[in-house]
Amino acid sequence: MDTNKLREQLKIDEGVKYEVYDDHLEYKTFGIGHLVVAGDEEYGAPVGTPVSEERVNAVFDSDVQKYIDESKKVFPNLEDLPEEAQQVIVNMCFNMGAPRLSKFKKFIAAVNDGNWSTAAVEMMDSRWATQVGARAERLRDRVQALAWNLKRLNDEKKAEELKERSKANNELMKYRSI
Repeated sequence: MDTNKLREQLKIDEGVKYEVYDDHLEYKTFGIGHLVVAGDEEYGAPVGTPVSEERVNAVFDSDVQKYIDESKKVFPNLEDLPEEAQQVIVNMCFNMGAPRLSKFKKFIAAVNDGNWSTAAVEMMDSRWATQVGARAERLRDRVQALAWNLKRLNDEKKAEELKERSKANNELMKYRSI
């Protein structure tokens, strides 16, 4: 998975702050959506405490691996899914955690079936989508694009098959006219 691309997407969705701040639920946070926990050197630090870019990046790298692993608990086949689906799933897991993601039963079933249109619809049929608004819409659009790309590829494949059949029929007609 392209973690650099994921980092850039999560910077948009989570924001990036080089200091300790209170998130919307009043939890101490820093960097790219990192919740301060016991064991973090920032634990107990007051809001406004500076955090270096190096620390933010190191914690983010650790968090990404954690949420990739968490995503695999919900999607054991994560690495077999299209890159774009992997990115969206890890983004969702980063935002809500695996326990909440695992409750998206219809979304999970649609992803496992490769039914990207249904997966996109099911993402939005949730309290999460209402809570995160534009983020959910951006992620939904990326999943919907998988459906459109798959349809386009199938249409191209069908067109190529028709072209080959037409070519074979033309050859057969030439043979018959001899």
